[in-house]
Formats: sequence, C-alpha cells, structure tokens
Amino acid sequence: MGKSKTLLALVLLLAMEVVVAQTKVVAVTGGKIEGIGQDGIFSFKGIPFAAPPVGDLRWKAPQPVVPWDGVKKAEAFAPGPIQDLWPGAEAPIDEDCLYLNVWTGAKAAKEKRPVMVWIYGGAFRSGMTSIPVYDGTYLAKKGAILVSIAYRVGPFGFLAHPELSAESGAGSGSYGIMDMIAGLKWVKDNIAAFGGDPGNVTIFGESAGGIAVSMLAASPKARGLFHKAISESGGSFAPPMYASEAGQNVPSLGKAENAGKDFFNKLGAADLRAARAMDAQAIHKATIGMPLFWPVADETYIVGDQYDLYEAGKFNDTPVLIGTNSDEGASFIRPGATSASFEAQIKSSFGPAAEGMLKAYPHATDAEAFKSSKDIFREQAFAWHTWAWAELQSKKGRKKAYVYYFDVRSPTMIDGTSHGFEIAYVFGNLTGWAPQMTADDTALSELISSYWVNFARTGNPNGPGLPAWKAYDRSARPAMILGYSPRMESLPNQDKLEAFDAYYAWRRAEAAKAK
Repeated sequence: MGKSKTLLALVLLLAMEVVVAQTKVVAVTGGKIEGIGQDGIFSFKGIPFAAPPVGDLRWKAPQPVVPWDGVKKAEAFAPGPIQDLWPGAEAPIDEDCLYLNVWTGAKAAKEKRPVMVWIYGGAFRSGMTSIPVYDGTYLAKKGAILVSIAYRVGPFGFLAHPELSAESGAGSGSYGIMDMIAGLKWVKDNIAAFGGDPGNVTIFGESAGGIAVSMLAASPKARGLFHKAISESGGSFAPPMYASEAGQNVPSLGKAENAGKDFFNKLGAADLRAARAMDAQAIHKATIGMPLFWPVADETYIVGDQYDLYEAGKFNDTPVLIGTNSDEGASFIRPGATSASFEAQIKSSFGPAAEGMLKAYPHATDAEAFKSSKDIFREQAFAWHTWAWAELQSKKGRKKAYVYYFDVRSPTMIDGTSHGFEIAYVFGNLTGWAPQMTADDTALSELISSYWVNFARTGNPNGPGLPAWKAYDRSARPAMILGYSPRMESLPNQDKLEAFDAYYAWRRAEAAKAK
C-alpha cells in the first residue's frame, strides 16, 4: 500500500513536471507573459507592442505599451485590424490590434538565433497574423525565431489629411508603416529574452507585406532595426502618384491629403476631432466605393521616389532575397480582353513606351491578349519592382541580392503559379493550402524554407545539399527558378521587364516635372 501511494505520487509529480515544461514565462516591455510549448517549440501570441490606437490615439504614431500587473497569458492571437474579412474567415477584428507573436525553439536566452519578422500582405486594406498558413512552428524548428507583427490597414493605417499633417509636423498617412517600425523596435528590445539575436533580424513579407519590406529598406526611420530583407512579390520603385498614372501606387502627400478631405466629407466629419470621435465600424463602412488607402510619400517615413533614393545611395543596405511568381496576374485579371482592346489600352496608358510594350507582349489573338494582360499585371504590380530592386542593389549596394522566380504548374495553374502561392512552401504549412499537394511539394517546401532560414542566418541562402544559388549581378542576371526542378536561369520575362523599365524611366522624368 505504501509503495502504491509512493508510485502514485511519483506519477502525479512527473505529470505536473510535463505541464510545467509546456509553459514558459518571459519578461518583456510592459510586464511578464506566459507562452505555451509543444514538441520543443514555444509560442507567445497576442503580445502588445504599443498602446491601443483608439480614441485620441487614432491616426497617431504608435504609443508606448500600457504596462500590466501579474503574468499575461499569451496563448491566443489578438484581434486583427478592422477590415473586410475574406470569405469564410471568422477571425475577430478590432481597432485595438497592435500585437505580435513569437515562436521559438531556443532553450536559453544566450542562444542568439536568427530572427525572422513576418509582415502580412492584403493590399494594405486587409490581413492579420492569425491566418493559419502564417504559423511559425516549422520555421522555428529549422532554427529561426519567428515573429509576426500586426499593423493598421485601410483608413486606420493610411489616411492622410491636412489636419493630421499639421498635428504631427511631419506629414501623415503612413501609420501602418509606423506600426511595423514600432514592432521592430520591440524586437530589438525584447527578442534576446526568447533566445533571439537582436543584431540579426530579417524582415520578410508578401504582396503588400513585401512592398512594405521594400519601403522599410529605404526608410530612414527603420535604419538599424533589421539586417536582411526578403520580399515575396513586392517592391515599391515607381515614382509617387500625383494624378492617376498607371503603375504608380504611392500617393504624394498632397494627393493623399486631398483624398483624406474627400473621405472626411463622406464621413460627415467636420474636422479631425469629429472623425476621431466616430465609431470605427462606421469609418470602415465609408470606404465602400473609395480608392484604396496606401502608404503615403509623407517625406518622413517614405521619402519620395525610392528608385531615386537608391540611385543616390540613400537606403538601408542589407542583403536582399527577392522574387515573384510566374502567373501573379491570374489572381487579379479576369478573361475578356481582346486583341483590339488590349492594344488600345496599352496605347492609352503607357505613353511613348507603348510601342515597346506591344512588341514585348503578344496579342495577335484574344487568347494571347488575355495572357499578356495577366503578364502585364505581374510586371506592373510586382516583377518590375523586384527586378529594379535587384539591379539597384547590385549597382549601389555593398550587400548582395538573390533573385528567384517561383514556377509550379498544375492542371489548375497551367500558365504558372498564382499570387501568394509560395507562402505555404516558405512556412511549411501545405495542408489545406491547395487540393493536390504531393511529395514533390513537400520536398520543394523543405528546399525553400531552408533557403529562407539560411539567408536569415547568414545573408546567403546556400547551404549543404541545396542547389547552388548565385547572387544577382547586372551582367549575367541569374535567378533561381523555384519549382519541382530548381535551377539557375535567366528570368523568363526579361524582355518584358526591360519594356517596363523604359516606361518607368519616362514616368520618373514626368514626375520630376510635376514636383
């Protein structure tokens, strides 16, 4: 009987130790948090990195975290920013959204593992850290510390207005970018407690997140907060938009402020004080029928034309790993283009570069016109910006650029890989992402995630057992073709990139006249 009691007590004690081993308390800015662990990886979710941006803090730079007493449970994601949810999504959303998440496999703070900070996409009007494909467990198992940071989107993140500019004394309209920078400052101050190296931080993102990475790469306010950059289908190398120029998304401060005045009129808000007093959902609903809100060339966080900044050597010089997918436009362009309508559209939109564009993009038949419409979207929204970035980094930077072209084909993707499809491969979260994932997809995910983590660790994606990835240079222009047969080749769309390069050179000249 005594032995039985002793054995039972021992079993209970061991069980308690297992439970204790599955939680961890870490001290961060504001107080203590408790994360949970499984299979050697601890996750800490819903960590505040700034005060709630509500009330008088709406449309202001993020303010310091509000401290808390005791130990805050960090077991669940915080609400995402206010937005239109994707079909089928049920995640909570709230204006109080400035939280981040950490996944770590480090056993001790002294390990100094490489840190990867994820910035989600969503056209700067949607996105959240809780989307399942962004789970950081797989990358943490590969030795990285994964951090995902939230930022304000839509009018809450990117509204400019003359009153806001006067209030700040430094422009307005880039609050979402300020949120990212505040998150990076939190990482610098706190990531060592999770076993991360604050001196080895890689920012990475996709689509709007990749565009934001590009913006941070040229922002003086982000200097020293990261040491490497990965951009998946993102870049921002076109001139600011002064009117409605094709392929230019970043509005000048004056244009954005005028749009902000129109938005206040639609809200029925007489002034900034009245707008700050309005219900957040009412503000969001008023975006229906309005142009997209986008980060603004406020001359403080986004300092004009990024292409010119790189030419002048005014950028944060880090190694970069950048690329696009082969059929990005499939997610955005619907059938309907004809040979005649395609040609008319090119001639009306691309000025003196139109003839070069028509030569580069086949359009003799309606089928060709449709495919070329998709390809033009690929270059205009993503691929030219990535290529220009690689060219400028190689020309003006001391650090290397690595370029990829993601190309996986299937019966449902006969022209190439759609926008965003590479994310699941990077994060190793293939389940449920597409209907027919195979062993080839699993192997490709292993390869890509290894490249990404190697790059985060050393600034070079290469490693034992991986196909050699050459750094980009402006003579050979090599790119890694990421597919079921990875290989180094020239970019398949090189002629199209050069046609767009002529277009944007003209646009830069026109923008210089508009200043």
